[in-house]
Amino acid sequence: MIDGRLCRVQGVEPLTDKQIRSSFVNCTKGEASRLKLPLDFAETPWQDLDFLGWVDPGAPLRSYIVRPTDDGPLGITLRVPQSGRTGAMKSSLCQICLTGHASSGVSLLAAPLAGARGREGNTVGLYVCADLACSLYLRGKKQPKLRDARYEESLTLDQRVERALGNLDAFIARITG
Repeated sequence: MIDGRLCRVQGVEPLTDKQIRSSFVNCTKGEASRLKLPLDFAETPWQDLDFLGWVDPGAPLRSYIVRPTDDGPLGITLRVPQSGRTGAMKSSLCQICLTGHASSGVSLLAAPLAGARGREGNTVGLYVCADLACSLYLRGKKQPKLRDARYEESLTLDQRVERALGNLDAFIARITG
């Protein structure tokens, strides 16, 4: 259960451009109005998503996540910090969906904190799937490049989705705190 309700493994309700842009809590309205939606936004597989995540097609060091909530969509902006561009790891684990990847498949993404703390430059970070396709990895619709990193779990898809959304919600709570 998430927020007292069952997981919806059938995906999320489609969001409009306006809903997405007005959902961001850790950037200015001007920044939200200028962000680029995914190039294939019209073909977004909403039925397979638990949240919308994408890398900015015009600025690959910027990423975005929009999480549906009972109060409407909640968006966060993310950036690859200078220290997150390179890594000596051979494999890494996404801290949202727990999918194992080759080192290039996971990125450290930093999110400015919401409000005054973020304007002062404070951030929090998380290692996540570089393409933010956690929902697709959970459902087996996308496979990580490092096949050996995939491990068998006895959890159902519903339970894996619940865990991933719990991990994402904990990260969002650190941002909005």
